Amino acid sequence: MDIATLIGLLIGLGGLIGGFVLEGGHVGMLLIHTAAMIVFGGTIGAVVISFPLDELKKVPSAFAMVFSQKRIDYISVVEELVGVADRARREGILSLENYLPEIENPFMARGLQLVIDGTDPDLTRNMLEMEIEAFESEESVKSEIFTAAGGYAPTMGIIGTVMGLVHVLSNISEPDKLGGAIALAFIATLYGVSSANVLWLPFGTKVRMKIEKEVRLMELITEGILSVQAGENPRIIREKLFTFIPPEAKMERQAEAGREVRM
Repeated sequence: MDIATLIGLLIGLGGLIGGFVLEGGHVGMLLIHTAAMIVFGGTIGAVVISFPLDELKKVPSAFAMVFSQKRIDYISVVEELVGVADRARREGILSLENYLPEIENPFMARGLQLVIDGTDPDLTRNMLEMEIEAFESEESVKSEIFTAAGGYAPTMGIIGTVMGLVHVLSNISEPDKLGGAIALAFIATLYGVSSANVLWLPFGTKVRMKIEKEVRLMELITEGILSVQAGENPRIIREKLFTFIPPEAKMERQAEAGREVRM
């Protein structure tokens, strides 16, 4: 579970609702089912129109990415590639054939298979980079769906408000009820703007960042595989690949190493 997502939702929604209550409002005043139908129904409809059905099938996995936490251990991958390089230098590239079943990362396994098969280094790089581009293009749709929803939601909120004001003006003969009716009409705008900025746009940003981490890992693996193919020194490979590791991952590993030393 991605705790940051839950904490963010609690802070965001809690701040909005809490501030409203502190100003003297009541939570029940914000729960208008007709406004929710217009805003959320309209937003979902616009998103469905915007994307092909094959892409919309990715929505469940997109929500899973928002709320799930997948830890990427860059340093372990680096050490695995260094071990592969050391083995290739000692026993030859073909010796890696027996090691392939032990590799859990399918992208790394496919890349090493290209090396074992004697593929030209330039072709190996091109094929791996094409796979990275295909992965990024396919996965980025998940982020685009949330971003699109964040763009449509405020407009749907305005539409809901306009529809509410039309209803208000049609009953202008009862001025005592106008204040409450206008307030209800603007709830749609509140739903639209708040859902866009607390839900859809942050969800899209989080998915995009997680995809970028996956792409960074694939780029790291690509450079490692090409270095193995070139027969570079394992120590040089380790230093080269460490440049791909995010600073927070390096700090986390250093903290773990410090705890192990103290123990």
